[in-house]
Amino acid sequence: MELTINHQIRFFDPAPTSLEQLILLELSGKTQGIAVAINNQVVPKELWISTLLKPHDHILLITATQGG
Repeated sequence: MELTINHQIRFFDPAPTSLEQLILLELSGKTQGIAVAINNQVVPKELWISTLLKPHDHILLITATQGG
């Protein structure tokens, strides 16, 4: 499956079926301090597990960083 993640095209085989699976795969299990949007729509954390991915979705993963 082709997905665009943070403006980069990525190919997955097998494809993650849910947004939660993708996040665990891409961010090595990190789930705190993460914001996600699919096709310019923010997805609340409680919906990650039930949000299904479709080919050619555009996903934006934002992680909080510490600093000043």
